[in-house]
Amino acid sequence: MQSKSRCLSPIKRLVLEDCAATRNEIAMSFSAGELRISKSYRYSSVDFEDLKARYGNELVQRVCFHVMALEAIPLMSLLPEELDLGPFAPFHTTRFENLWRLILLKAGGQWRYENGLQDYVGPRFVSSPGTAAFTPSPGQSGRTEALCFCGGGKDSLAMLKLLESAGVAFSAYSYSHPAYGGAKPQLDLVQSLLDSTTPVERQQAEIEDDFARDANYRTLGIASPVCAETPISIFGALPLALQHGYECLVLGNERSADQPNLYWDRAGEFINHQWGKSLEAELLLGEYIRDQLVANVHCFSVLRPMHDPVIFHMLRRYPEAVIRTHSCNHKKPWCRQCVKCAYVGLGFTAYLPADVICQMVPSDLFDNPTNQVFFRELLGLADHRPFECVGLPDETRLAFEVCRSKGLRGRAIDLYGEEARSDDLARVAQVYSEIDLRSHSIPAPLWRCVSPILVKAGQESFEYLVSICGFDRKFAHLSGARM
Repeated sequence: MQSKSRCLSPIKRLVLEDCAATRNEIAMSFSAGELRISKSYRYSSVDFEDLKARYGNELVQRVCFHVMALEAIPLMSLLPEELDLGPFAPFHTTRFENLWRLILLKAGGQWRYENGLQDYVGPRFVSSPGTAAFTPSPGQSGRTEALCFCGGGKDSLAMLKLLESAGVAFSAYSYSHPAYGGAKPQLDLVQSLLDSTTPVERQQAEIEDDFARDANYRTLGIASPVCAETPISIFGALPLALQHGYECLVLGNERSADQPNLYWDRAGEFINHQWGKSLEAELLLGEYIRDQLVANVHCFSVLRPMHDPVIFHMLRRYPEAVIRTHSCNHKKPWCRQCVKCAYVGLGFTAYLPADVICQMVPSDLFDNPTNQVFFRELLGLADHRPFECVGLPDETRLAFEVCRSKGLRGRAIDLYGEEARSDDLARVAQVYSEIDLRSHSIPAPLWRCVSPILVKAGQESFEYLVSICGFDRKFAHLSGARM
């Protein structure tokens, strides 16, 4: 159901006023009429003076400009009519403007849908695109090639353990954001998870944001701002890539991130809450970075070839690490009353050992009244799939079937049995255990290391589903991969 959740009148112009890179910090300031907004990135191990000496001031300025310009996207919730790049207008190119606007429209699709803004295409740029050429610089090699984004959830853990199993050295990157509470609790949770893995280096950034802190945007009549977190975070990691020579920015986004939540008839487009995590976004951002900023940096998801049933099953091997994960976006580590907590709790219950489940999942998961609407949405019984980073309805149905086969009972399991269960679950188990060997952008040398592990994980996931649910063994020839 669409809702117009804002009451603020559009402002005339949003201005990028200043962006200073000094010591270990990028400090940004914006203005929107009389409103002043500041944001900053404070890195644990970046020296901008060193970067300027090694790569030149222009590259550092360009990188910081892109971070600031993408950080302006959440401010589009103010509905500015114009965007003034201020002193950074010389960096305005046609390709940059096209990228920026596409991110706004795609990553901001949910926001436009919820606010009935089907005709909104963003502000007019005050400056005109220039034609001055810039040759991207190659980063200098460092101790490790891979910098893995670690948010602390199940996908982060699966990504890190996959690289460990493949014998690939990696470093880890985590950041805090005021939208999720205080910086220290966020970073401490991630560090606890990293203690169960083997990163060569641990990189951090503390992000400050006047607009997001304590939901200040709500005082302006905005229910929720435009969200483009993943694209912003990729550009925000570029100073680390330059400082330490990381050539691979590794993400943990699985296959369901490519699927839209709904088709918006009034706008004639699909809306995908996770567009910023999709393969489309990954390819777009990676190509732009290599062509325009840092020539040898690749960003990709190492989990792209697989679905959640395989990921959850992979985690059975790491019970001590699983109990250190957290996934809630409302109250970390778990609020236990949101759709994300309901979905992850369901997956843990279906795929993980009992001693882990009792530590991670509330005993009333299936009977809690709050969860009933969430499970209905997750099963595909509502208007659209929830606007959260959760799996597809078939993945949810499969997890419920596993729980039902284990003999578990509850209101939500009854709902599944009465309204969502079907006779095609053997096919669903096969489809969602397969590894897609084509639809990814993992570099060839790394792909040779991880692909055998992924294919084996797919086979083992399917065998687990067959053993628990008693699916017809005619599907047991599954190769574990889709060519």
